[in-house]
Amino acid sequence: MEFRLSDDQRALRTGTRQLLAALFPRERLRAMVDAGGPGGAGSPGGAGSPGGAAVDGASVRELWRELGDAGFFSLRLPEEHGGTGLGLPETVLVFEEAGRVLLPGPLVATHLAAGLVEGAAEGRALVTALDRPGPVEHLASADAVLLLDRTTLRILRTDPDRDPDRDACTAVLPRVLGARPVRAVDPTTPLHLASQLPDDAGPIPAGLPDAGRLRREAALLTAALQLGSALRTVEMTVAHVKTRSQFGRPVGSFQAVQHLCARMFVRAEIARCSVYAASLTVTFGDVSRAKLLADTAAVRNARDCLQLHGGFGFTWDADVHPHLKRAWVRAAQWQSAAEAEEGLAEELLNEFPAGLSTGQGEVVANVEISSE
Repeated sequence: MEFRLSDDQRALRTGTRQLLAALFPRERLRAMVDAGGPGGAGSPGGAGSPGGAAVDGASVRELWRELGDAGFFSLRLPEEHGGTGLGLPETVLVFEEAGRVLLPGPLVATHLAAGLVEGAAEGRALVTALDRPGPVEHLASADAVLLLDRTTLRILRTDPDRDPDRDACTAVLPRVLGARPVRAVDPTTPLHLASQLPDDAGPIPAGLPDAGRLRREAALLTAALQLGSALRTVEMTVAHVKTRSQFGRPVGSFQAVQHLCARMFVRAEIARCSVYAASLTVTFGDVSRAKLLADTAAVRNARDCLQLHGGFGFTWDADVHPHLKRAWVRAAQWQSAAEAEEGLAEELLNEFPAGLSTGQGEVVANVEISSE
């Protein structure tokens, strides 16, 4: 089996990186971060609502339309339906690049909603998703919510007669879900805490995809976002330690720093292999491993990046802060580390009900899975 990227896949990755550099440069990210950060509209004491609501509206919708025009959300739609007809492996490459630049908004849910919710493929509709009561991103300005708590997908919509170019009524979806705004650690990801999922979300059209499959795809695409962030923090760290000097020499020449950078690189590469492999199989076990490894790489690499930036890393101006905070939010979405570990342990025990043999006539009764 050929695991290397094809020429077309490498071209797709390069083109996506160039596109996102033009659509969402660092300055645009910093503007959103600062709007929800210390003294910003979404910060404690600011003018906005909890959760960084300063970025929850016009700025995201403008970006959504730009991404829709570029075909970001319609990657897997057939060409006859206005898409590009790509597969999940190619979509993972695109989401990896989105994770590198910390593209904000409910990217995964809107991508999954393409072809299911009118306007999602074109970026005219902003769609979020839930698979259980709990945190949900960008709910106040969403046009629809994918409910993935059952075997069949359900879609909760706002008033279909409203102007699609206006923000959604902030009371409709939160009221139905019993949701209240909460402050988010990531200033670019407004959050609500939903207390319930409705029993009746309206008529269920025929031919909707299996909700279990969509949950696995959502977890995998979230892992791809985490992978992109993990790879980017490796690059940021290496670039910094090459130029930062201490005791008359670059800090990157010190062995302790080199070892830390090497561990960051290994984490990211192991996560990359797992995410790419899971995009081919989309099984529960492979997706769980990919999500667990990508979450670990994103969070731990961001923490090490912050440490190796020294005192500057702890200031608001350091670009590592958005990576760490976004990684924390993404790690709790779709499948937490504890859920992945429990699921993988159950899978192993089902496969080896008598335990794992050591090869010397002994049986290991307890199986421990570590995310590190």
